[in-house]
Amino acid sequence: MCASSILAGGTTYLTMKTIPQKTELLAPAGNIEKLETAIQYGADAVYLAGKEFSLRNFSGNFTDQELEQAIGFAHKAGVKVYLACNIYARNSEQEAITRYLEKIGRLNPDAIIIADPGVILLATSIIPHIPIHLSTQANTTNYNTVRFWEQAGIKRVNLARELSLDEIREISTCCAIETETFIHGAMCISYSGRCLLSNFLTGRDSNRGLCTHPCRWSYSVVEEQRPGEYHPLKEDSRGSYIFNSKDLCMLDHIPELIDAGITSLKIEGRMKGISYLASVVKTYRQAIDSYTLDPENYRTEPQWREELSRIYHRDYCTGFYFNDPDQTLPNYQNLRQGMIHGFIGKILDSGVDRSVTVAVKNKISLGDTIEILTPKGTNPRTVVTGILDKNRNAIEHAQPNTRSTLKIEIDTPLKGIIRKVS
Repeated sequence: MCASSILAGGTTYLTMKTIPQKTELLAPAGNIEKLETAIQYGADAVYLAGKEFSLRNFSGNFTDQELEQAIGFAHKAGVKVYLACNIYARNSEQEAITRYLEKIGRLNPDAIIIADPGVILLATSIIPHIPIHLSTQANTTNYNTVRFWEQAGIKRVNLARELSLDEIREISTCCAIETETFIHGAMCISYSGRCLLSNFLTGRDSNRGLCTHPCRWSYSVVEEQRPGEYHPLKEDSRGSYIFNSKDLCMLDHIPELIDAGITSLKIEGRMKGISYLASVVKTYRQAIDSYTLDPENYRTEPQWREELSRIYHRDYCTGFYFNDPDQTLPNYQNLRQGMIHGFIGKILDSGVDRSVTVAVKNKISLGDTIEILTPKGTNPRTVVTGILDKNRNAIEHAQPNTRSTLKIEIDTPLKGIIRKVS
């Protein structure tokens, strides 16, 4: 454990971090609908991006007007907003980034997420009133690097995902700056997300928000003199997905994460759907609150594990947190588990006669049993006793991408996620 360190010139640097009373749950928001979902199901803060200069250009993101609306909506709900501007910029983009930062200054998010030191330099000059969070792309792996960024004016560091929990705990103990780590979602196969597979294979730069995820593809070997003859790569009997990482899930280790002094626990998934987001945010909200309220009697509830098992996911692992090499082996089978089509849609409105208007995403039929994913507590179940189309005509099936009214047997809150029970 670090007690002090010697900096250049022989100066001894010693600082101790005060662990926050409440650990933040940070959720992704790829668009307005996802923002509303994250807030509804319990996020303390959300991270999002505009149409430029972030690493998830395929997630929809927000127009300038939508950004203003999103920040206002979140702040009204008491939720913080962190705006990503985390590409590594080129010379030709410096003027555009300057204008973008000026715009961010007028929007007043709670922080801006940056990786590029040049963009940090611009931000500290142009928008000094906006706190800066350092992106995980900056690859921060030790406490002296954290101290460097603290002296540069950074408020929070998203630590490199390759760190173990012991290393994170040491950083939290030695440094006063806020820390953030990922706790759930897809993991990049490359070191701190710095991958060039997409660049080489598709011409789309993964470090500029255009990754096509070629690490998820299946590969074969072709011998030079035998074109067209494909020989699958084998990793024993399990398949050929040699780059394909597992998904991170730290649900069983909430006490260790909080006790390590991490300021913010971050969920991956700006490109994921609202069903994923609702399930994951609700589950971790329950776990964090349960441990915070009664640490001595805390336990991971079986229904929390069940909830996360139902969403679309690859094999779960604990990543690098516990220095277990088995946890970072590729997901050779490339299988996704969970109720892929369990998600039915989102309730848009509730009637007084136990009916709900639903934006239908997957087919639902008369007589089906559905489950309503509520922000808190047990998810109620009910039977669909009637279906009306948009013209109020009775139908037997509601088809995807329609708006239908479902007659059910219980009262339900507005804008809940509904799922079919198999």
